[in-house]
Amino acid sequence: MPIKVLLADDTDVLRSAIRKTLEEEPRIQLVGEAASFAKAVQLIADCKPDVLLLDLNLPEKRSFKPELVKAQLRCVCTLAVSLSNDAEAKELAESYGAVSLLDEMSLYSEMIPAIMRCSDNQHFSASASRAVAVGNYSEISRS
Repeated sequence: MPIKVLLADDTDVLRSAIRKTLEEEPRIQLVGEAASFAKAVQLIADCKPDVLLLDLNLPEKRSFKPELVKAQLRCVCTLAVSLSNDAEAKELAESYGAVSLLDEMSLYSEMIPAIMRCSDNQHFSASASRAVAVGNYSEISRS
């Protein structure tokens, strides 16, 4: 059974490139795409993804309180994508419940392994709260 992934990024070019990469991996099924955090939350409910690839810097997401974001993402393993790999990005990822952060520049080499680790470590329990962020850090708080 493929791992269901939802992609949320406001950059069309990046979404397209990520989509192509995911479509080449037979163990992964892309179940939806969102250009905003609000749409991502809606698609989480509609598509029931196992993993959410989330742009850590979606413009309107910063207007949501971290505890509300964390509550909305509690039923998916979230892999957040970020160009920043500084302390602020790490703190933001942690506040959203992220367990690792990888740089967008290494996204294509790290994305599939991160999804697989999420699958292996979390077993996609619908009641579990879990998140993994993609940016330039690995293993922020939990492994």
